[in-house]
Amino acid sequence: MADSKDAVEDFKVQTAKHPNATAAQMRPHAEQSRDRASKRLSSESNGTSNGGAGSSTPVELTALEESFRRFAIHGDTRATGKDMHGKNWSKLCKDCGVIDGKNVTLTDVDIVFSKVKKKSCRTITYDEFKAALGELARKKYKEKSGEDAEAEVFKLIEGKSPIIAGVTRAVASPTVSRLTDTTKFTGSHKERFDDAGRGKGKAGRVDVVDTSGYVSGYKHKGTYEKKIHKPM
Repeated sequence: MADSKDAVEDFKVQTAKHPNATAAQMRPHAEQSRDRASKRLSSESNGTSNGGAGSSTPVELTALEESFRRFAIHGDTRATGKDMHGKNWSKLCKDCGVIDGKNVTLTDVDIVFSKVKKKSCRTITYDEFKAALGELARKKYKEKSGEDAEAEVFKLIEGKSPIIAGVTRAVASPTVSRLTDTTKFTGSHKERFDDAGRGKGKAGRVDVVDTSGYVSGYKHKGTYEKKIHKPM
C-alpha cells in the first residue's frame, strides 16, 4: 500500500511540472496522426517545411499555379502536384482551349513537352510548364508580342480544373427490351413476376404450402375470427 501511494504522489508531482506533456499523451493516437498530416499538407501547400529556411513566410500560390497543381494530380493518387506528366499536360491544353486545331495541335503540344522537359525525366516542373506555355503562346497568337501572347494563354488556364467526362449511357436495344419485358414471359418464368413487373421473390420460385386451413381461392379468409372476437 505504501508503494502505491508513493507512486500516485510521484505521478501528481510530474503532472504538475509538465501539464502539456501529460495532455499530449492522453490524446487519441488517431487525433495525433490527423494533426501531423494536416501540418504536413499545410507546409507543402505553403512551400514551407519544418526547420527549413523561410518557414515563417508562406508562399501564396497564383491562379496559374493552382490550375497546374489541379491538373498535375488528376487521375494519380500518388501525385504531389509539383510536377506534371505528358498525359495531363495534353489534357490541360485540350480542356483549357490552348489546342485550337489550327495554330496549335496535339502534335505541337507533345513536341513542346519533349522540348522543355529534362532528358532523364518523364514530367515537367512548374517553371518548365510556363516555358512550354510560352512556346505555344507564340504559335497560337502570332500577331501579338511574346509577353502579350503568354498573358493570353495564362488567362485561358487560370482558375480552371480538369473536365470530368460524363458516364456513358446505355443505348436502348429492341432485342434487350423484348427479352426484359415481363408481360411476354411464359411458363414458369411468368410466375416469378406480378402484374406490375416486380419480382415475387421466393414465392415466385418455390411452391409455398398454405397451412391456414382455407380452401384455395376462398375470398372470406379471416372473417370467422373477426366474428368470434367482436367487441362486446
